[in-house]
Amino acid sequence: MDGFRKVLVWVCRDGAAPQRVHFFQSVTGHFGTTDLVRVSCQVERNRLVVSEDPTGVPLKRPTFCPIKHQSSTAAPLEAQQRGVDVGVAVILQSSNHRVLLTRRAKHLRIFPNLWVPPGGHLEPNETLVEAGLRELKEETGLDMEAEKFPSPKILGVWESVYPLMLSRGYPQRHHLVVYILLRSTRTHMQLQECLRPSPAEVSACLWADGRLVSAVVAAADGAADEPHGLPTSVRCHLRVD
Repeated sequence: MDGFRKVLVWVCRDGAAPQRVHFFQSVTGHFGTTDLVRVSCQVERNRLVVSEDPTGVPLKRPTFCPIKHQSSTAAPLEAQQRGVDVGVAVILQSSNHRVLLTRRAKHLRIFPNLWVPPGGHLEPNETLVEAGLRELKEETGLDMEAEKFPSPKILGVWESVYPLMLSRGYPQRHHLVVYILLRSTRTHMQLQECLRPSPAEVSACLWADGRLVSAVVAAADGAADEPHGLPTSVRCHLRVD
């Protein structure tokens, strides 16, 4: 599937024209040898263009990222040319400072049973916020389009590869997941009344306070069982009651 039929990641360095990232190329690695860089990102002509920006948001990959340790020359040519997909994760924060987390259904092929923010793929002709609101409605039943969000904020970008480690198999999925903070004017109890989780995607929901979120992201980067969920950079933007 080519870049005109799905949204893929492109990178821009030193003012040069954007270039599409291949499946077996680390997006983070395009900007240096570290696992954390600062970038700006925007959707342009159905492409997510990522540029190095010292004042931008964090782009991070885990230290054990399979793409980081996998030679692209060893992959089949078709796999190399697949591109990197774009995902959006919604950090929905209630007016009383709770954050919505969902547990992925156990029958899903990728990351089953993990607690994650609602989210999914960015589709053609969508903005990041539009994609986030659509996925939020599809997964949880929450229709937030009528609610005015004064300042949607990109918190960070996570480079996600599945399986998580080379020891667990050849990489099959490669995404950049953009985390967007949306602050609701309703309390979590008011929002809870509107929850209608889709059993095809979600097996449970919870409203986490700041202490629980801190505990979720407290595991050291590089732990073997670390999921692809909330990046540590999210924690500093969530108020603890």
